[in-house]
Formats: sequence, structure tokens, C-alpha cells
Amino acid sequence: MRQMACFIEIIDNNDINSKAFIFLKDKFMSEGNQDKSIFIGTGVVFKGSINAPNQAIISGTVEGELVAKDVLIGAAGVVTGTTQADFIDVKGELNQSITSKNVLIVRNTGKVTGDVTYGEIEIERGGKVKGAMKQV
Repeated sequence: MRQMACFIEIIDNNDINSKAFIFLKDKFMSEGNQDKSIFIGTGVVFKGSINAPNQAIISGTVEGELVAKDVLIGAAGVVTGTTQADFIDVKGELNQSITSKNVLIVRNTGKVTGDVTYGEIEIERGGKVKGAMKQV
């Protein structure tokens, strides 16, 4: 369990802001959650479907369907396809069909393009959103 906490701290220093880190750290501290999450690292290209019951942390490229409770896209991350989650935090790129049931956060380096459905949205200065938007 201690190794997972160190792993998340490394992600925090390179790609994910401290607010997301605190959120993740609390989630990973409970036993069993670590087996229900996925990390796609920088330089990794994944094509297909991902269904992660907890977190999906993307610093590489995902093409296809991504379903998770929480999706965190790092500054180097690119996701293209259908993305569904309760919480989405974008520092990189998110394209095509996006559904965030609760909160969608687009950071100052983030870019969201496509059909966007969200419960709440927060766009930092510099963040970009382009496409059809619908609040649920």
C-alpha cells in the first residue's frame, strides 16, 4: 500500500495538480481500490475499451471507450472517443463524446472538443471547450 502512495505522489509532481492528488490519495488509501483503477503512462497508446470502477489516470493516449468513476487526464494525456465518468479533470485533451455526471473541470492547459454533457463545469482561464454543451 505504501508503494501506491509514493506512485501517486510522483504523478502529482509531474502531471496532476495537488487538488486532484488529495482526491486520489484519499481514494487509494482504502484497501481494494488500487485493483480497480488504471494508469496509462506517457508514451503509451491504448486502443479499445476501458472500464475502471474507480480512477482512470491518463498521461498517454487512449482511443476508444473510457468508462470510470473518476477520469484524470494529465497535461500530456489525449483521450479520443466516448468518455463517461462521475468526475473528469482535464489538463490535456479530451475529444468526441464526453459525459461527466457530476463535475467536469477543464484546467488552464486543458482542451475539450465534442459533445459535452455535464452536471457542473469549471473552466480555468486558458482552458478550451468547443462543441455542443448540455447540462444535466
